[in-house]
Amino acid sequence: MYSIFHPLDVNERLPRELLLEGRRNRWLDMRHLQVIGFLYLPALILVVVVLGSANLSLLLAFAVAGVALLAVYLYVLAAREP
Repeated sequence: MYSIFHPLDVNERLPRELLLEGRRNRWLDMRHLQVIGFLYLPALILVVVVLGSANLSLLLAFAVAGVALLAVYLYVLAAREP
């Protein structure tokens, strides 16, 4: 069997260990993304209602909501698996 597969080097790390090590220090994991996904829509509605009730332009309120949507989209893209 050793003629086909050489013994593993003790000091050589396996690729899955490297992947797990890279994910451990990751700030953007699935739980954070789920929380952001759940809280984005209520926050969006709150921003539009507050800015609308403050007699500011609804165009401004929806512009702020659009910028927030873009920020969440970029945040999710940054969290994608390499």
